[in-house]
Amino acid sequence: MSHAIVSVIMPAYNAAATLRGAALSVLSQSHEAWELIIVNDGSRDGTASIMDDLAATDPRIRTIHAQRNAGVAAARNAGMAAARGSYIAFLDSDDSWHPAKLRRQLQHMADTGSAICYAPYDRVSEDGRLLSHVRPPTRVGYAQMLRSNHIGNLTGIYDRRLGDIDFRKVGHEDYVFWLEMVRRAGVATCVPGSEALAYYLVRNGSVSADKWRAAQWQWRIYRDVAKLDWFSSSRHMCQYAWLAMRKRLV
Repeated sequence: MSHAIVSVIMPAYNAAATLRGAALSVLSQSHEAWELIIVNDGSRDGTASIMDDLAATDPRIRTIHAQRNAGVAAARNAGMAAARGSYIAFLDSDDSWHPAKLRRQLQHMADTGSAICYAPYDRVSEDGRLLSHVRPPTRVGYAQMLRSNHIGNLTGIYDRRLGDIDFRKVGHEDYVFWLEMVRRAGVATCVPGSEALAYYLVRNGSVSADKWRAAQWQWRIYRDVAKLDWFSSSRHMCQYAWLAMRKRLV
């Protein structure tokens, strides 16, 4: 497992202010068998030159430059299509990882036979304040994932023997992706312990801060993606709202 290559997919759009820090958190990983694929999603700032500078410093860093902005789903799909690793992990260009993140997850997967692993993470503000600590359940199946997305995308890693699937250009594309992956795997498990292995930046006015829009997207997922009837969708929406509130208070 120590030699297993993890392909880290990082979409980047106008990310000049944060990209280098996100990439450095991958370069700092104690598990050194990785490739970082940074996908420039048609940026108009200095993102492209920073990407190329990073690639020049380490041969494990690869870059893809899209001609136009197509959105985060398309950028991640392009990265996965180019990936060579046995495992896939995701990190956005404004988030970061604990140095032991990949090592601890791969060891846990080896110990348990899990095909999908996730981890606790911290939600932090733009000025560096801790907003909340997210400690997911020890394990989740499809039924639990319908109630809430327990897998923070910046913490998720999966064994490619499950098969890759495309991110769909819908609201909550991360959730739709992991919902399908857990359905395939049957179960996903969390790294033991409560220490945060990733750090999620919550921007002012970000999609994650727009609760009403997020709720609308969640309803459409229940109805259009999971194909639940109106009663089941309503029941799951109540659970989703309660768990979302708890996640931010813990």
